[in-house]
Amino acid sequence: MIPVTHQQDAPFTLQDNQPLIGPGQKVPFALVTSLFFLWGIPNNLNDVLIGQFMKSFTLSRFEAGLVQSAFYLGYFLLAMPAALLMRKAGYKVGMIAGLMLFGIGAFLFWPAALSMRYEFFLGALFVMAGGLAFLETASNPFITQIGDSSGSERRLNLAQAFNPLGAISGVLLGTIFIFSGVELSPQSIASSKANHTYEAYLKSETLRVVTPYMALGIIAFVLAAVFLLAKFPQIAAESTAAEENEGRFSELLTKRHFLLAVATQFMYVGAQVGTWSYFIQYVQAYAHQTQKLAGFFLTGTLVAFALGRFSSAWVMQRVPPAKLMGNYAVSNVALVALAIAFPGWIGLWAIFLTSFFMSVMFPTIFALGLRGLGPNTKIGGSLLVMSIIGGAVLTPVMGLVSEIGHSIALAYLVPLIAYVCVALFAFLANGQRALSELEINA
Repeated sequence: MIPVTHQQDAPFTLQDNQPLIGPGQKVPFALVTSLFFLWGIPNNLNDVLIGQFMKSFTLSRFEAGLVQSAFYLGYFLLAMPAALLMRKAGYKVGMIAGLMLFGIGAFLFWPAALSMRYEFFLGALFVMAGGLAFLETASNPFITQIGDSSGSERRLNLAQAFNPLGAISGVLLGTIFIFSGVELSPQSIASSKANHTYEAYLKSETLRVVTPYMALGIIAFVLAAVFLLAKFPQIAAESTAAEENEGRFSELLTKRHFLLAVATQFMYVGAQVGTWSYFIQYVQAYAHQTQKLAGFFLTGTLVAFALGRFSSAWVMQRVPPAKLMGNYAVSNVALVALAIAFPGWIGLWAIFLTSFFMSVMFPTIFALGLRGLGPNTKIGGSLLVMSIIGGAVLTPVMGLVSEIGHSIALAYLVPLIAYVCVALFAFLANGQRALSELEINA
């Protein structure tokens, strides 16, 4: 690895003034960055699906949380097969395979809606997420390695900045095309059942999810064709098959910083997914707003998330990434505590602001975890993607906490604990990096 060297009060820059994105790498960087935008759409359509399925399938919060469980289980189970494929065939093949699988999963929403079976939707989400596991296992390490290693965190934060733009698009699509705005009162439901029109209402609400997902499937297949025709540069990690074959899974178990990164990513993703999954219900319960207006509030939090991603790529020119992430994690601990203590408009805006500060966490944890892995980078990247299972585990836990405590606000104790873990990892990583720089400069 090329060490980062900077003097006190000097900008946090790349080693030897290397460009963030080198010559001949801009086109593949742009193509792969488009994938970050793409997978942001279904990730945050899930937040809309939870609200929609609670209505169309009359589910409890815990049952609706299984949307995230099915989705992130796909990540967990297929990330390692993705890494093994890419060790033999390269990142580009992994990306094409991911796009094809994603497109198939999106098209499965049509028969799932016609069947009116909740478990069929969960199956379609699982297939889609499997495709996204391939895309993330390929794209994140590719971006960290396509340029100078000292800029890996900044480069990944820049590419990931387009992810919340996709997330915003996903929530807007869901709010406009999936949420009908028709919310029946208990009296209206009873009257509809008596008139034998309630089943037709539920079916029409379920069918509303088909069009957005069919459109996503078409986009995925078109992108797969573009990637098939595009030329990708050979990066250092793929320069020789012999070097790649030297990597061993057992070697990763000796990398403490990597193991901590996996555990921290598990906690962070659980916090992010849980925060957004129950935000619409938080707005409805404590600010007494409609489901559709709550969906627009969720869109606003994603705008804040996008602003955090884009601004962090600039701030990291002067502030070490781990230190910045630690400060942001502490800010979120305070904000989530405020949301728990003061449910209502104060709590709503506190949760709203957490999206800005959580923005740097996923790419920074990912890049810090991959540092120094060498030929183990693909397998290490797959394990970091597998840690996304935190979204499947902690989201239902939040649902259980809310049901046991009869309070959605109390459920946010789960992301509060997660942000404490992120802060501890960040400050530990920053301290170790500072120590290694002192040793290099001595």
